[in-house]
This record gives sequence, structure tokens and C-alpha cells, in this order.
Amino acid sequence: MVPRPWTGFWQGLKLAFTDNSTDADEPIQPWQHAAFRRRGMLIIIIALSSAFAVDLLSYAQPFEYAHPVLHFIQLALFVALFGWVTAGFITALMGFRALLHPDPHRLSSADANPDNLSADARTAVIMPICNEPVGPVFAGLKATCESLAASGHGALFDVYVLSDTYDPDLQREEMAAWRSLRERLGGSFRLYYRRRQRRTRKKAGNVADFCRRWGKNYRYMVVLDADSVMTGNTLAKLVAMMESNPKTGIIQTAPRACGVTTFHARIQQFAGRVAGSLFTAGMQFWQLGESHYWGHNAIIRVEPFMKHCALARLPGNGGLSGEILSHDFVEAALMRRAGYYIWLVSDLDGSYEQQPANLMEELQRDRRWCQGNLMNFRLIAEPGFQAVHRGMIFTGAMAYVSAPLWLGFVAVSLALRLLEPNIPVVTFLPWLGMSSSMEMLWTFTLSLLFMPRVLAVIAILKQEEQAAFGGTAALMKSVLLEALLSALQAPIRMVAHTLFVVTALTGLRLEWKSPTREARSVPWRDAFDRFTPVIAATSLALLVTLCYHPRAVLWLLPVGLPLLLAPHITVITSQPRWGRLLRRQRWLLIPEECSVPAVLARA
Repeated sequence: MVPRPWTGFWQGLKLAFTDNSTDADEPIQPWQHAAFRRRGMLIIIIALSSAFAVDLLSYAQPFEYAHPVLHFIQLALFVALFGWVTAGFITALMGFRALLHPDPHRLSSADANPDNLSADARTAVIMPICNEPVGPVFAGLKATCESLAASGHGALFDVYVLSDTYDPDLQREEMAAWRSLRERLGGSFRLYYRRRQRRTRKKAGNVADFCRRWGKNYRYMVVLDADSVMTGNTLAKLVAMMESNPKTGIIQTAPRACGVTTFHARIQQFAGRVAGSLFTAGMQFWQLGESHYWGHNAIIRVEPFMKHCALARLPGNGGLSGEILSHDFVEAALMRRAGYYIWLVSDLDGSYEQQPANLMEELQRDRRWCQGNLMNFRLIAEPGFQAVHRGMIFTGAMAYVSAPLWLGFVAVSLALRLLEPNIPVVTFLPWLGMSSSMEMLWTFTLSLLFMPRVLAVIAILKQEEQAAFGGTAALMKSVLLEALLSALQAPIRMVAHTLFVVTALTGLRLEWKSPTREARSVPWRDAFDRFTPVIAATSLALLVTLCYHPRAVLWLLPVGLPLLLAPHITVITSQPRWGRLLRRQRWLLIPEECSVPAVLARA
């Protein structure tokens, strides 16, 4: 696996205007025509919606006021944020359509027939791990292997545990767990354990090491995370879909989150199962054969992956250089550049993962993702990348850059409220002393934010699946609870993501330690140690605002109050007892809790 050097951002832009080479030799597929029309429609809708919102805001706040520069900055920030919200809403809307009216251009698991797989379709199931809790990891792997053996397709698969663990105690536990599992599965099942001595390039380097050593022995590989569980039938269907589509390089499943009992994890897995299903179907609708790859619970064609998807270092110094962290988006773009398709299959059951057990663990994960996605932005002009993959690189960065944009919007709006107290300013308690145009703007914005949940409930009811969520009443009250907690956690994520963006761009160090994956409560002291600087800054901002404009404090409370209560929100939602209590009361139920799949029960 020899990496091709990156062209660089500015050189890539130059080549975009001077390179006249095209992919004329590749025949245009029907799904590509559909994808082109759909993406064009998405861009037009975002542009028109943003123009409408800008018109309302400009009418309510003309530039004849005393501080036109601040008004212009506020307007620019609002346009960027409103466009981001609109893109999410339209994606959910198209996902709603796709759930009720299956897309004829999609790749569907219903067409896969694993009964007649060739013996040549050898597949490696690989699980890269590094200092993970051994018990849960090998319990999930055992469930996957047992399901694979029971499916009747076990002869096609070899399973590899690829360890980068450097803790000596964990190394011994891993070896013991591997030996025990291999004995339990019997000699006919091939389960291997490999521990690297030179741990370079993290997970991407671990996968590349496997490819160099054993990749030639396999046509496909399925990549798992340490918390992944998959059924044997799902694995066999993935191989069957690859066999039926020889130009496909990656098929990404839509893993369903389940398994952790904390309040926070159950909220997140419920949100993913309800509204998240719309966004997944919507992404499949826009992307079709040029889709996401999320780095796990996916099958990859090994030969083109080895030939085209090696990752070179990003040149330079600082936080946005070095080894690529969010390798999955880049590998998908490289695979597509090589002429292979990437499909997201949202209707394939039997693919599972876990959510972070608490908010601090989620933010620790987001910190890595933030830096990785900002690094990837340097590749947005790389020659040969498809436009949709450039869009994914942009949206990956925007998912985190939107946080400082939002914080900047709050700061500018507060400054305008203090400097020009008698004019209508975009604030944070809607309809409180606003003009009619401002009320309309807030109604429009909040509708876009909340409507995906409404559409998700409608889709569940129309498909008559509400019983799997505990019934209609349980579904409704759970959606409201999830929306409330999401609103409380949003300012905390905003501040944390802003810090992550700043540290990634400046190279400053920010230690953000978190508990393990296991469902264990966050100690109060850890929560207060983490959030005390945020509480102090928020208290100072509220105090200054109270001194200069007491009424403006009201507009800051929806943002300021959750920040002041961040330790309490973090600790309470991290506790398994609240998650178990809500489950007994039929709150936040998902289908996998109402009827536990056998593979999850084994795990």
C-alpha cells in the first residue's frame, strides 16, 4: 500500500481551473442522473430558503442603525447557520419520502441472495482495538462469531482481532480471552489474534498493516469497531451484494445503536432510531453510489482498497498536519476516484454499535472527530475527488465549525442588544417583544429544527411500527423528552466544539479525559473540574449583561442556564439507574429493547 502524495489545497484549486481531463470513459449510470438532479434541487432549496430568511432579517433590522458592521456580521452568521439547518431539514424530508416510497435507484439488501455464494468470495472480518475493556469487546465478538457459524456461511469468513494495546495487563487479558473464545468456537472456526509491535497511524495504520500482510488472501474485508456486533446473515448478505455489484468498492451499513443503559446513551440511541433513520435514508437519497463510509460495520473490496486508498501524511506542522485521523471519509473519496462506487444501505438489519455512555465520553469522541474533519478540509480541492465527496468533506468540517459560528452569533446579538436596546434584535426567547417579521423568522427556523422529529413520528405511525417503540403514547412522550434534553445539551456541545475547533486550528493542547465505555456514572468532582471554567465565563457574561441591560438576561437564559447546570446535566444523564427506570416506565424504548435480537442477547 503505497500512498500517493497529496496535491495540496492551492495546487488543487489551480488544477481545477486548468486540468481539462474528464472521466468520459466511465458510462453514466441511471442513478448518477438521478443523483445530479437531486443534489441540484437540494442546493436550490437551500439557496431560496436562506434568501427568504435573509430578507426577513434585513427587513426587521435595516442597516441604518448605529452599528451597521455588527448587523452585517450577524446577518452573515445567520445565513451560514440557517443554510446548515435547512440542509438538515431537507435531508430529513427526503428521508421521510424514501422510507414511505422506496427509491428505485438505491442499493437494497432485499436483492441480496447469500445462498449461492462462491467459495472464492473469501472475506476477513477484522476488529482493530486499542486498550479497550476486554470483557465487552470479546463478548460482542463472540456473539458475532457464533451467529456467523450458525448462519451456515462460516467457511467463507476468517476473523482477526488486530490489537494496538500497549497496557501489559490488558494485553494478557486479550490473549486469554482470545484463547478462550477460540476453544469455545472449536477448531473449525478460524479466529486470529495479532498485536502490532510498531503502533503507527492508529486505526488506519492497523488496517493497512493487515492488508499488507494478509490482504491478498481475501476478496473482501468487513471492518468492525470494538463495540460492533453483526449477525452472520448480515455479513453473508454484504458479501452477496458485493458479488452482485463488481464496481462497488464499499458498502456501508446503517448500524443501530443499542446496549448501554445510561440515561444519556438511551436518549442518543432513541434519537438515532427515530429521527436518525430519516437522516440516514435522506443521505442515501442524495448520495446514492457516492455515499459515506463511516469506518466500521462496512464491507470493502480489498484489492482496490490496497491499490488506491493508502493515506499519505498531510505536510506541515501544527494540529492540521500529520497522519489523517478521520480516515474513513478520505478512503471513500479515494475509492470513488478510482472508479468504484460507495453505497449506504439503510434497510439491512443485524448491524449494531454502542453509543457513548455519557456526555463527557461523547465529547471526547467529538474532539477526535473535530480535529480529523478539519484536517480533511485541506483535501477538499484534491484532484479527482467527486463533487459529492468534496461536499462531505465540507459538511464534516461544518458539523464542528457551526459551533463557533453559533457562539459568534450569540455574542454579536448580545452586543447589539446592549448597544442598541430599543431595536428588534435576533434573540433567544422567541416572540418576546419581537416584530411580526422577526416572529415569522423564528417560527420558520424552529419549525425546520423540530420538524424532523414530527416527520419521524409520522413515518413510524404510517408504517404501523409504533408498537416496537412501546406504543403511540410512549413514542410521543419519548420524542418530547429527547427534544428537551437535546435543547439542554446543545449549548454545552456548542462551547465544547468551539474549544475543539480553536485548539485544532491553533495547535494548543486541551486534555479532555473521559470515563471508559462502560455504563458508569460520571463522578461529581470530574464533572465540576471539567465545566468550572465554562460556568465561570457564563456567570461573568450574565453578570455584565445584568449590569448594562437587565432585560437582555432573559434572552440569554436558554443558552446560559444549561451551561451553568452542565455538571448536573452530565452527572444525572450518566447514571444507569435513571436509564433503567425510564425503560421500566416505557420511556425511550427502541425495537431492540422491546424484542431483543438473539445476537445482542448473546453479546
